[in-house]
Amino acid sequence: MDNDNVVNMEEKKPNPFQKYFRGGISLLIAAIVLVVILSNLYIVKENEYKVVRQFGEVVRIIENPGLNYKIPFIQSVTTLPKYQMTYDVQEAEINTKDKKRLIIDNYTVWKIKDPKQMISNARTLVNAETKMAEFVFSTVRSELGQLEYDEIINDEKSSRGSLNDKVTNIVNELLEKDEYGIEVVDVRMKRTDLPSENEQSVFTRMISERESTAQGYLSKGDAEKNRIIADTDREVKEMLAKAESEAEIIRSEGEQEAAKMYNAAYSKDPDFYDLYRTLQSYKQTIDEETVIIVPFDSPYAKLLKGTE
Repeated sequence: MDNDNVVNMEEKKPNPFQKYFRGGISLLIAAIVLVVILSNLYIVKENEYKVVRQFGEVVRIIENPGLNYKIPFIQSVTTLPKYQMTYDVQEAEINTKDKKRLIIDNYTVWKIKDPKQMISNARTLVNAETKMAEFVFSTVRSELGQLEYDEIINDEKSSRGSLNDKVTNIVNELLEKDEYGIEVVDVRMKRTDLPSENEQSVFTRMISERESTAQGYLSKGDAEKNRIIADTDREVKEMLAKAESEAEIIRSEGEQEAAKMYNAAYSKDPDFYDLYRTLQSYKQTIDEETVIIVPFDSPYAKLLKGTE
C-alpha cells in the first residue's frame, strides 16, 4: 500500500520542462501575430496612391498620407505615383500642308487623375503611357499637317506656342472620353528637323532666299540714295537760280543808280565827263600791241603826245 502511494505521488509531481515548453509556444504565437500585424501595415506617402486589392479586385484607393492596415493573406497593396511624370514621345516623321517632310521630337508632362479608372481601362502604367503617346502623336501629326513648312520652322511665323496648348486640350479630351484616368499637363516640341536627305536642298533654298532679301534691301537703299541726291541737286539748282535772279536785280539796280550818278555828273561838268569817257575808251581800246594811225595834228594824237 505504501508503495502504491509513492508511485501516485511521483506521477502527480509537475514536469518543469513542460512549463517552459508552454511558455515558448505562447511567445512564438505572440511573435507570429506581431509579425503578421506589422507585415500588413503600410504607409501612404504624400506623392503616391495606394491601391488595395482583394482577390485581384480593387476595393480601396487611399490618397491621404498616413499609416493603414490591410487584411492579411486576402488583400494586397500596390503603389501608383501621384506626382507629375515626363514621357519622351518617340520621334516620328510627318508631312506638312505643303507636302514637306519633317522629323518631330516632343515630350509630354502627365499625371494620374483617377487611379481606379486607369486600372480599369489601361490596366498598367505602361499601357496608359502608350495610349497617351498614340493620342499625342496622332494629334501633333494632324495639327502640323495643317501648317505650311515655313510656319513651323520660322520663329517669326511660328504658331507652336498656341499649338502646344491646342494639342494638350485635344489629347485630354480623347483620354477623358475613353476614361483612362490620366491627364496631360503639357505637350512640348523639343525639335523639328528635316530628314537628312532634304537638309542640303532646304539650306540652299534658305541661303538663296536670304541673298534675295539682302539684294532687295540693297536695291531699295540705292533707290533711296538716288532720290536723295536728285532732291539735293534740285534744291541746289533752285537756290542758285534764285540767287542769280536776286543778283541780276541788284546789278540792274546798281547800273541804274550808276547811270543816275553819271547823268548828274555830266550835267554839272560836261567837259570833264567827255574827258572821262575818252580816257575810258583808251583803256578799252589800247594795249601793248595796239597800232593807232591818226593824223599828226588831230586832238587824239595831241593828247597821246601830251601837247594838248
